[in-house]
Amino acid sequence: MSQEILRAENLSKVYKGGTKALDNVSFKFSGQGVFTILGRNGAGKTTFLRIIGTQLLPSSGRAYVLGYDVVRESKLVRRNITVMPQEGSTLPPLTPWDHVYYTLRIRGFSKEQAKENTLEALSLLELLEYKDVHADQLSGGLRQRTLVAMAMATKSKLLLLDEPTLGLDPLSRRNIWKVIREYCRKYGSIILTTHYLDEAEVLSDDIVILNDGKVVAKGTVEQLKSGVKEKVKVEIYNGFSDEELMSYGRIVFVGDRRRVLTDERSAQELVNLAIKKGVRVQTSPITLDDVFVDIASVGE
Repeated sequence: MSQEILRAENLSKVYKGGTKALDNVSFKFSGQGVFTILGRNGAGKTTFLRIIGTQLLPSSGRAYVLGYDVVRESKLVRRNITVMPQEGSTLPPLTPWDHVYYTLRIRGFSKEQAKENTLEALSLLELLEYKDVHADQLSGGLRQRTLVAMAMATKSKLLLLDEPTLGLDPLSRRNIWKVIREYCRKYGSIILTTHYLDEAEVLSDDIVILNDGKVVAKGTVEQLKSGVKEKVKVEIYNGFSDEELMSYGRIVFVGDRRRVLTDERSAQELVNLAIKKGVRVQTSPITLDDVFVDIASVGE
C-alpha cells in the first residue's frame, strides 16, 4: 500500500476580521511524486501550505503530513519536511554556497555531508559558477534558484515548494522541472503551488484546485481534462463576431483573443473559414490551462 503523504480533514482557517481563507478543505495525496495545489490569487494555497508546514494553526479541522498530525506532532512534521516559502529571500552578504551549506549545518548535517549536498545541489541548479558571488550581485533568477537549491539539498522526505519557478526564464524553469522529477525519483515527494499551468501539467501526479478556500476539483491531469466536454480549442484573434463563433462552440475570452472550445469537426470547419478570411488562427487539444479557466470562472 502506498504511503499517505498528505491528508486534510475539514480544514478551515478564518483570520481576524472574519476573512475565511480555507473552508472545510478535505483531500489526500498518496504515493511518491509531485502533488500540486492550484488556485487563483487568494484561493487559499499559501495558507494551506503554511498550515501543513506547521507555521500556522488551523481554525478547525485536521491535517496530517507523512502520517503526523501537524498540530499535535509538529516537531515530527518539521523533522521530515523542508519549506520553500513564496516570500523567501536571500541574504545580500551571503553567497549561494553559504546559503545552502549553512542551511544544512543548521539542520544538523555534518560538515562533510553538508559540503557534499551543497556541491550536488548547486550543480543540479546550475549555480556552481556563481557559488562565491554575493547574493546582492546576483540576478533575481539566480537568487530564486539559490532558494530552490537550499530546499533540494536537504533531501527531506517532503518538500513544500510555493511558486519555485517564479520569475525564471523558460530554460531555467525547465531545468528545475527536471530537478524536481529527479528529486521525487530518488528522495521523496513534493507539494507544489504554481501559477504556470504548463508547469503543473508537465510535473503533477495529482492536482487539487482551490477556489475561494474550497476544493473545487481533484484528480490527475487526464482526469481533470476529461471533465471538460470539449476536446479541442481554436484561438481566434479577430475577423469574427461573437455570434458567428458561438455556432461552432463555447467562447472563452483570453486577453485580446477569443478561445472556442469545441469538437474536432467544428474546429476544422472554423479553421478553414478563418484561413479563407485571412484571419490569424491556431488550434490544439485542450490543456490544463483550459480546465483551470473553466473551473475558476464558475460563479463569476
